[in-house]
Amino acid sequence: MSRTSASSSALSSTCPPARHVPSFPPLRVGRGGGRLRRALRRRRRAASAGLAVVAAALAVGGTEAQASRGAAPPEVRVARGAAPPAAVRMVSAPVRIADAATVRLLRPGDRVDVVAAERAEPPRVVAAGARVAEVPDPDQGVGDGGALVVLSVPRDTARELVGAGATTRLAVTLC
Repeated sequence: MSRTSASSSALSSTCPPARHVPSFPPLRVGRGGGRLRRALRRRRRAASAGLAVVAAALAVGGTEAQASRGAAPPEVRVARGAAPPAAVRMVSAPVRIADAATVRLLRPGDRVDVVAAERAEPPRVVAAGARVAEVPDPDQGVGDGGALVVLSVPRDTARELVGAGATTRLAVTLC
């Protein structure tokens, strides 16, 4: 008996008495306050990227829109001693394209190459990279086949288009 009582008293002296443990919510390390900051940073980046795209579109589209309305092209600053670039005046040229279905695919702002095709000669490009200014409704004009499209081209190219349209069939390819 003395052995069992001595051994139990030795064990009880090394263990602390049982105490009540309070309840607490689980800890989440490294996920709290940084989330809001990251979300705000992403939103700012998206807004600034959107503004940059709009500014670029306005910068490019603004000069082309002015040229198609007949306004003078914007001034270009030239370094001293250099010759100023020749101003190219853009004009609107109505062109009848032989394939009306192809014209239905076009939208204002598209770039096209106009090709003149004769039976005896190989096809030749009359206007390269012409901008589509307008695609009139096909029901408005009744013509001798084909469809009308209005292109914004330099004045010299417009003359070539009119001459080629009078003698050959014209086709377009999207650039």
